Amino acid sequence: MNKKFLIAWGAIFIAWMAGNFVVHGLLLHDDYAKLAGLMRPDAEAQHLFPLMLLAHVTLAAAFVWIYARGVEAKPWLQQGLRFGVAVALLTVVPTYLIYYVIQPMPGLLVIKQIVLDGILIVILGLIAAYLHRPTTPT
Repeated sequence: MNKKFLIAWGAIFIAWMAGNFVVHGLLLHDDYAKLAGLMRPDAEAQHLFPLMLLAHVTLAAAFVWIYARGVEAKPWLQQGLRFGVAVALLTVVPTYLIYYVIQPMPGLLVIKQIVLDGILIVILGLIAAYLHRPTTPT
């Protein structure tokens, strides 16, 4: 692990936590409130918040690690977009489709989750690419 990796890890962790708060805590809050029987009550979820932090620390580390291993000598913007889309197709889309199959989630909510989390992951890809861009001209 070098300094660039650690900075990117911290930045991705913060951006992912903030992005998930915006997406799930604000934008989709009312949709989730309608599913009270499927979701943990807020008090119970707050008790488990350290696991949410652990999950995001792990996600951010893996995200940055995979990006750092695959970065090429190409413009960072295109690489970040490509990486974000690839990660979204690998994680966000199938995860919410699988949840839709096994839980009685409203279809419109699943579409919102896919679109909003997909946008977040692409933004994270751009952040990772920006932070891993070459410091000297190539």
